[in-house]
Amino acid sequence: MSEPRHADARAARHADPRVARVVDLYETLVPADLPALRGVYADDARFKDPFNAVQGVAAIARIFGHMFRTLDAPRFVVRDIVADGDLLFLTWDFDFRTRGAGARAMTVHGASRLRFDAQGRVADHRDYWDAAEELYEKLPLVGALMRWLKRRAAG
Repeated sequence: MSEPRHADARAARHADPRVARVVDLYETLVPADLPALRGVYADDARFKDPFNAVQGVAAIARIFGHMFRTLDAPRFVVRDIVADGDLLFLTWDFDFRTRGAGARAMTVHGASRLRFDAQGRVADHRDYWDAAEELYEKLPLVGALMRWLKRRAAG
């Protein structure tokens, strides 16, 4: 099983090795590191975000594999780390470039709540981010509609 790269450079960000391992994995994640998810996530871990709800480390790896296949230069930058016992809260920026004729750089701001199991692996991972504001409003045609709907709802 491969280890995430640059672990020594980032490990000082948090004293809890479980937290340091998760933060390092996400900040250095490349397709070759997807097998390392098995060492960080429990085999039956649950993952949920605005587009996915899956269980099992293989299903989680498929989500990240899809991310690498459909976006250019996807990268997570962890901004805040709050750990309390077996709970971990992270805020992050997800930077990437879209593909195709209208390719552009984008950033999604979000947060994650993770819970560790007794073996120190992630058993539950829930991502929170506003798909309408962080993604849809930034797209050319859909964005105009979303911004109009937002103005109408605000009165």
